[in-house]
This record gives sequence, C-alpha cells and structure tokens, in this order.
Amino acid sequence: MKNNLSLNDLTALIVDMDGVLWRGETPLPGFADFFAFLRRRRIPFVLATNNARKTPARYVARFARLGVRISEAEVMTSSLATAEYLRTRYPPGTPVYAIGQEGIRQALTDAGFTLCDDGAEVVVVGLDFELTYAKLRQATVLINRGAAFIGTNPDRTFPFEGGLAPGNGAILAALTAATGQEPVIVGKPGRVMFDVALRRLGTDPARTAMLGDRLETDIAGGRRAGLKTILVLSGVTRREDLSRSQWQPDWVFTGIDALLE
Repeated sequence: MKNNLSLNDLTALIVDMDGVLWRGETPLPGFADFFAFLRRRRIPFVLATNNARKTPARYVARFARLGVRISEAEVMTSSLATAEYLRTRYPPGTPVYAIGQEGIRQALTDAGFTLCDDGAEVVVVGLDFELTYAKLRQATVLINRGAAFIGTNPDRTFPFEGGLAPGNGAILAALTAATGQEPVIVGKPGRVMFDVALRRLGTDPARTAMLGDRLETDIAGGRRAGLKTILVLSGVTRREDLSRSQWQPDWVFTGIDALLE
C-alpha cells in the first residue's frame, strides 16, 4: 500500500496486545525480539488494549514472566480510559454497577467511584470471564431504570489459542437486546485511549503508528486520531477482510515477527 512515510520515519508506536503480542496465554513469534528492537532503537511505545480485565500492574508482571520489562506508564487499558471518561462527567462517589473483573473494578474505585449492586446511576460493562445470568439481569434492571450504559470496548470476539471466543461486544449485544439501549463506547476506536496515549508519548501523531489486529477498532481508531496504522494478521482480521472494509491500514504484515524483519 502506498505511503508517503516509511516505517523508518515513525518515531513512536501505540501497540494493541491481544492478537498482536499473544493469543490467550501464548506469546506470538517475535515477541521478545520486537521489544528488544524498540528499546535498542529508543522507540517509545504505549500498550493500548481494549481488554478491561487486568490492571497495568498485572500486565507488567505478565511481561516480566515473558522476559520483557515494561512500566505501568507504558500500559493504557480501556478500563483506565473508561474511568477517565466517567470522571469528566460524574462526581466522586457516584454509584456504579460494573460487569467485569479486577481491571475495571480497580480503575473505577481508584477514580473515586462507589461500586454497588443496586441504586447505581451508571452501568459499566467490560469483558468478564466469570459472567453470569445474574449479572446480566441486574445490569438490565438498572439500565431500564435509567442508569447510563457504558461499554469499555466493542470487540465482538476475543482471540485465544483455540480460535475466537465471545468478546465484550457480545455482552453488550445481549444487554442491548434486553433493554433496547445502545451503550456509549469508550475504548478503541474512541478517541479517549488515543488521546491519553499520545499525551504520554509526547510525539507527533503523523509520525506515530497504531499497531493492531482489528480493522474496526485499531485501524479505524488510529486513522481517526491522525495516526499511521499497521495491521497484523495474527489476531482477528484475515487478509480477505481488507477488501470488504472501509478502514485500510498503511502497512500490513502477517505478524510482529514479519514487521520486525
């Protein structure tokens, strides 16, 4: 694909994780070498994931187990973006009902919100590997009573070693079917995560690239934020999907190992 810039002209990266760096618990080829290259070339990066399940500290620990050192400041999750979004619209102490795991619950409490099961003014929904009917029922009741409906991200699927599993978008679809309400989406392709990542990097958007595996979130969001975009085919998107999408990346590679080469 024609591009006025070469990869060598890029000065920073915003990097997705699931489907780019690993599938499930398995790192993808080139994982350690890719980060060694970035450190050696002093290319700053922010790891921006729509996955709301884990805290930045958990990601730091996971990278360490895989032999790569990162800092919490290099991690941006849709949980953190959601907490920041809510903080600009609701006062501290606002009661929130959250579907999700440690990542979203800690981000909300750190931002000063009160987690509760009833009487919530806001319902926040993130990917939850422990999802139950009872959680969906309570969220439905609250949304029908007038609570704001917020989704950390719209990813319909989640890549793991065996293929694709239901993602947060599937949970949101169930609640939309039950309530007739569409959620406000905070994560990619929304601007909040990109704006925060660019502030952390302090780099020119025109020379910063979004590296991801999803056309409708990573590539769409990156292009809307004025970034260059790099698609890898190691996660959700297949090469044949490109011809059907309005969102076209600047570069396409089979994976980070091919990008590194």
